[in-house]
Parts: sequence; structure tokens; C-alpha cells
Amino acid sequence: AAAAQAPAVPLSAEQAKAVLAEVIKAFGAPENAQRMEEARDNACNDMGKMLQFLLPVATQIQQDVIKAYGFSSDGEGVLKFARLIKSYESQDPEIASMSGKLKAMFLPPMTLPPHGAGTGGVAAS
Repeated sequence: AAAAQAPAVPLSAEQAKAVLAEVIKAFGAPENAQRMEEARDNACNDMGKMLQFLLPVATQIQQDVIKAYGFSSDGEGVLKFARLIKSYESQDPEIASMSGKLKAMFLPPMTLPPHGAGTGGVAAS
């Protein structure tokens, strides 16, 4: 692996939004939805198994889309893409919403309240 990797192509907020929409659409494609479903079944809601089965499939689906935009087609490319999206979340509510939708596709819903939430929240049943 070359140490002098080309930096990821900087995308504007609009471009990032377009790529994000494409990634979300890719997750909805029948063959990908099936792959995710199988991975979910194998994981049985076990967080460790989610990482083992679901994450590689989710990563692969994202790689297939983002490599066309200059991101490397490996885990590092997906991380760079995720960081880019994160950097736009605070500036663009639409990107934040789409990012949340994307995460919900491959991250199990969190059942624990955030740290420091206290007991003031509504209890989820």
C-alpha cells in the first residue's frame, strides 16, 4: 500500500447529498436488501455478530457506490465518506436526516439511553 494516497475527492454539500441519496438507494435495491436481511438473520440482534455479518455487507454496498466519486474502494474510502457526511450534518438538516436514515439501515436501534440522560426521558417499552 502506497503511503502517499491521493486525498478523497472533496465533495460539495450538494454532491455529498447526491452520493448519499445514491447509497441509500443502493441499500434499497432488491439484491442488496436481501443480502442485508440475510446478514441480519445471521446476527440475531447480537451486537458482536452485527459487526461480524452486517457491517461488511453494508460497507461493500457503500463502496460500490462511492468508488465512482473518487473514494478508494476499501474500508478507508467508506470511512472518509462517512467523515465527509458527518462534516456536513451540522450545516445541512437534509444531509443529517439522510445520514440518520442510512445508519438506521445497518445499525441496530440502540436500546440504551444516552449517557447522562437521567430518568427524565420517556421510558421506551
